[in-house]
Amino acid sequence: MFSTFAAALIAACSAGQGASPGAGPPDLAACLPAGTRWRAVATEDDRRRMRRWRDAWGEALEQARAAGHSEAIAGEGALLEPDAALVGPAIPPGDYDCRTIKLGTPSSELDPFVAYPRFRCRIAGEGDRVTFAKLDGSQRPIGRLFPDFDRRLVFLGTLQLGDERRSHEYGADRERDMAGSLERIGDRRWRLVFPYPRFESLVDVIELVPAGAAN
Repeated sequence: MFSTFAAALIAACSAGQGASPGAGPPDLAACLPAGTRWRAVATEDDRRRMRRWRDAWGEALEQARAAGHSEAIAGEGALLEPDAALVGPAIPPGDYDCRTIKLGTPSSELDPFVAYPRFRCRIAGEGDRVTFAKLDGSQRPIGRLFPDFDRRLVFLGTLQLGDERRSHEYGADRERDMAGSLERIGDRRWRLVFPYPRFESLVDVIELVPAGAAN
């Protein structure tokens, strides 16, 4: 569902593109300033989560360190440093070796530091439209990357589960909606950070390196 602000942007964009009344809304990314594109598409829940990204990092790292994972956190270097994002987050299309680390937990029954094995993911691009998809596993984020500022792209997408072959439309199910930041943290190394995901953790971090380049 779009906010009143987003609806006004869509109307202005439609008028500017000369869209016919029955043509449906245009692609916002084609006609809005870079910094407003994702905000016009994002749900209020996801805009709130993105605003609280630093709170999520702080809570998650504090829990993980208190549970005895300080050495493991330090061993990940820039991957788990909240302010490690470098200028120039653009990521080339292609296949990537990825892995997920879950930090913090809303439940005392779960471990606040869980590192998963590597999996395959893909960045695809067509014109100005860039997408991310996790290709393996029972929980697969899939969605679009939007330009934001010089240190991050913003991911908006949904969570595909189990043997599902199609993803939900973003905004249709708040329990599946996902929002995060794609940041470059080294030479040919990126991370996708999800603050306050719906399940299990306080921060999910996906590391991306070009396929075949992982140690």
